[in-house]
Amino acid sequence: MANDNKKKTPAMDDVLFHQKPDRRLLSYAPDVTGHRTNRDRRGRDSANPDTGDGYIKLQQDDKNGQRYLVDYEVTVRFVLDGKKQSIKMKGEDISTTGILLTMPAAEEAVSLTDATDIRLTFEITPGSMPEGYEMMVRKIPATCVREASRPDGTHIYGMQFKSTLAEFSNTHRKNYMLAVASFFLAVIVFVIVLMRAESVIYFQFNRWLYLYSIIAATFLLTRYLFGSFYRPTKIDPDYTPGVTIIVPCFNEEKWIQHTILGCINQDYPIDKLEVIVVDDCSNDHSVDKIKEIIERLKQSDGDQKMYRVEDRLHYYVQPVNKGKREAMAVGAHMAKHELLVFVDSDSFLDPYAVRNIVQPFKDKKMGGVSGRTDVANTYTNSLTKMQAVRYYIAFRIMKAAEGYFDAVTCLSGPLSCYRKDLVLKYCDDWLNQKFLGQRATFGDDRSMTNFILRHHRTTYQDTAVCMTIVPNSHKMFLRQQMRWKRSWLRESIIAACYMWKKEPFMSLSFYMGLLVPIAAPIIVLYNLIYIPIMHRVFPLTFLVGMLMMALLMSMAQLFLRRSTTWIFGVWFCLYYEAVLLWQMPVAWFTFWKSTWGTRLTPADLAELEKKKRKQQEKEAQKGKKVDDH
Repeated sequence: MANDNKKKTPAMDDVLFHQKPDRRLLSYAPDVTGHRTNRDRRGRDSANPDTGDGYIKLQQDDKNGQRYLVDYEVTVRFVLDGKKQSIKMKGEDISTTGILLTMPAAEEAVSLTDATDIRLTFEITPGSMPEGYEMMVRKIPATCVREASRPDGTHIYGMQFKSTLAEFSNTHRKNYMLAVASFFLAVIVFVIVLMRAESVIYFQFNRWLYLYSIIAATFLLTRYLFGSFYRPTKIDPDYTPGVTIIVPCFNEEKWIQHTILGCINQDYPIDKLEVIVVDDCSNDHSVDKIKEIIERLKQSDGDQKMYRVEDRLHYYVQPVNKGKREAMAVGAHMAKHELLVFVDSDSFLDPYAVRNIVQPFKDKKMGGVSGRTDVANTYTNSLTKMQAVRYYIAFRIMKAAEGYFDAVTCLSGPLSCYRKDLVLKYCDDWLNQKFLGQRATFGDDRSMTNFILRHHRTTYQDTAVCMTIVPNSHKMFLRQQMRWKRSWLRESIIAACYMWKKEPFMSLSFYMGLLVPIAAPIIVLYNLIYIPIMHRVFPLTFLVGMLMMALLMSMAQLFLRRSTTWIFGVWFCLYYEAVLLWQMPVAWFTFWKSTWGTRLTPADLAELEKKKRKQQEKEAQKGKKVDDH
């Protein structure tokens, strides 16, 4: 009874930027007549999507024109009738090219269309625009392209920046950040190489320790090196193979509608794209939410069926909960197209994600492709900021390095694409996979990647982007990381049996990457506990090495993304050494556990029921002892 009376900590609300909704639900999907396409979207007249470079320009123009709902206080300075003036207004929505300002009806309207030398000052608060734009904008030149009044008397002013926010930032801030990041990256690499040279000199005094330090540094530096060589596959606008997007869903009532909208609202031929949502017998309101958004999309389609929603969007509800793999397999068997795109139910596709992720399949030997996953709720708290840095480096550096050799070892769950014939070929073995006699119930993406990579190529497409919701509490995050470590151990051991057949540099990098995290807990204990106690020596060199590795991640984030979150790369590395590192030994002895951790699957429910029974037994025994006395 005491446990039932405990107050539960309320869930933290995620901080997300809010895009201004388009008038149409399917604003990116071309209609059946071909009359409405992204060519005629406002601000995209200069882009010719019939060429690869033109399509890239189309995407960039679209991103520049995307508006975000905000609530900024904006100082407007201008010259009118020869006099310098300054007034305060509210920013209502913003893009990289302009901002919509409002002024209450009670205040006297000002004709900014007649003003000259207009300059705006405001702060882009973290989380109100995509990562990298958070900054103080001081006196950015602008022109008033529209002014009007709303029915309630509110004065509105459409302001166009004379240079985009990105260009303004490059001039005033980002070039400085780039120079700083470049300098520190050079210094960090130099220090790491110098320290490893010392390891070679003193190698004979402690061979195993210095060998590990050399391997760890070589692995890390070569990953960054090969990651810098990576380039995404260019877009061929005429290459549009048939694609089926499969969304396995379980207890995702909060995000599933957003996910479905992102999947169906793609800049891709509608006759070559379908979406299948497979609900794995959710015990919340996920199915109701799925039905609701499908009905809403059908209604928006109208009598003319301009987007063929009824033919392209389907859902299936499992009669009993069978797990994510079963849901994915059901979708694969229902699919009618040649490529399968798997999307997690809390991930949101960029409108150009499908067009980009299919491009590597022009190579007939390509079996699977992973897209890039960014964090949607970056600015919720320090934990999500750490994960945002980790995600970006994990994809843009680590996965890109594997993609350079067409040997990506994990086609990530939020966004990945496979050839359907290969998925069906390995489906039975995948569903019935066992490891050391225990059935594998998670690590679906790594497991399927192993089946594909053994005989085919897998790569990474950085331009295929999705956003995902990451855990905002340490409890959920640690459960997720434990699950990932268990699946990483299992699938890495399996991959070790065939990776030697791949490109030599990739093979060597893989085996180094397998050894380093497994041995890391022993190395940390030796340097931070054994050496200080037994030899009375402060482990300065080891701590400096850890700091250099942490700064390398942070400076790479600053160099590539120029975001204010870069410092959280250091905190993540410290968090990893203090907490996450020690999950590895636990994972070795609990790999057989089938609980998901971050959501209540049948295995989790059974585990909770087991704990509840134990608690009841303990309370019963306590009550019996009291009665005996």
